[in-house]
Amino acid sequence: MQTLRLSAAIPSDLDRAAALLRAGELAALPTETVYGLAANALDGDAVAKIFTAKGRPQDNPLIVHVPGAADAAALAADFPPEAQRLADVFWPGPLTIILPSSGMVAPAVSAGLPTVALRVPAHPAALALLQAAGIPLAAPSANRSGSPSPTAAAHVLADLDGRIATVLDGGPCGIGVESTVVSLAGESPCLLRPGGVTLAQLRDVLGDVTVSPSVTAPLENGETAASPGMKYRHYAPEASLTLVRGSAAAFAAYAVSCAAGWDGLLCFDEDLFCLRALLPKRSVLLTYGSETDPAAQARLLFARLREMDALGLRRALVHCPSADGAGLAVYNRLLRAASFRVVEATSCFPVSRFP
Repeated sequence: MQTLRLSAAIPSDLDRAAALLRAGELAALPTETVYGLAANALDGDAVAKIFTAKGRPQDNPLIVHVPGAADAAALAADFPPEAQRLADVFWPGPLTIILPSSGMVAPAVSAGLPTVALRVPAHPAALALLQAAGIPLAAPSANRSGSPSPTAAAHVLADLDGRIATVLDGGPCGIGVESTVVSLAGESPCLLRPGGVTLAQLRDVLGDVTVSPSVTAPLENGETAASPGMKYRHYAPEASLTLVRGSAAAFAAYAVSCAAGWDGLLCFDEDLFCLRALLPKRSVLLTYGSETDPAAQARLLFARLREMDALGLRRALVHCPSADGAGLAVYNRLLRAASFRVVEATSCFPVSRFP
């Protein structure tokens, strides 16, 4: 079965995608973050198709997309004032709020947890599809499990053509990494996954917000994933990645010192001058924005990781982004894509930080 590609700019195509969703089929939809793979969140059989199409482990929870805060509140056992304050500031937008579940969504959506993850997306096509379908949509990223997330309809088709009924093409995603996930189901607000809403922005609204250790470290053996993106190797190309932390000169020196150990580099725009002067002309150099522009890094990251696969790269070094502010989301994605392989480099010699 070939996946039907529909245009979000054509009302009849949008209505067709909505009808497929109501009939229990899967539809990929654009959001401002990444493309999502949607199914009726109230229909257990439809939700099961998500896990099958993606090859996704059953213990990895899904995010439910709704058109407004009132719709989110209906799916939660409690919608506290903190949730309303976040909704007032950040919805529609790239923020997912985890709350105790009312039990309305299919059990598989929450992966056995007593909570539900809720978001109101900002992409106009996503909101229009939610309104047309008239149902909440469980929608993880529309890719094969573990691979780089899709930021264009072509990425969805590359991974899932023939596995899903349709993809609604709404153009490239504006943010490029998945939503921020904050849990309000515990004793205090906790950031579980960084994204387009920063930790500082959350604290401006809520005051104290803790950060889960899983943002920058693997889950402990047997630890339950409370949010998508916390467990397993995520966002990864076929190439084995190693992050290199240091200045442009240090990154270049490290690349030269171990040139036999890689076949491609993912670097910042500012790195190119030094690298081109030191490395053979045939070296594969991909850039993902300026070192000082985390928003550009986020928009370009997953497309560049997919480009690595298109080029057949097997081992690549990545110049590590800042973990501060908006950069934390990009850093988090690259840590997981690299299975937490990070080295510290100086302009003289590298020092291994992780084995």
